Amino acid sequence: MLARYNRIANERLYEKCAQLDTEEYRKKRQGSFGSIHALLNHILLGDRIWMSRFQGGGATTPVLSTVLFENFSELHAARKDFDIQIEAFIASATPELLNRSITYTNSKGQEYRDEVAVALSHMFNHQTHHRGQVHVMLSQTAIPPPSLDMHRVINP
Repeated sequence: MLARYNRIANERLYEKCAQLDTEEYRKKRQGSFGSIHALLNHILLGDRIWMSRFQGGGATTPVLSTVLFENFSELHAARKDFDIQIEAFIASATPELLNRSITYTNSKGQEYRDEVAVALSHMFNHQTHHRGQVHVMLSQTAIPPPSLDMHRVINP
């Protein structure tokens, strides 16, 4: 359910962001990472980091402000593709995967060990948290932000 929600919420959010002109999309704003563009990149980066960890990689963490894509259309395409990958991964997740632990070094150089089930919950919570920030940034523009309420996304 969370993987499906993630995909649909991202589709809705990106549809609205696509309506912004470049200046508004990249405008410096209060909030994490300082712009809609940087924040959307961060959400995708976070997902890539966690998915890599779940699949046996991602022992180290890149700089969290890394911009993966300078171009909105390329970022949008990458987001769509990755959301499909997340859904497929979750659909194939076994109890053995969910019950094992992963070890990694976070962005501050601290080593952690987390259960996959807890880390997966964190990944989905992280997405929701930052999508909410993009939602607020969108509300500062002429483009109305989309409804992202989970029950209306899952059951419109």
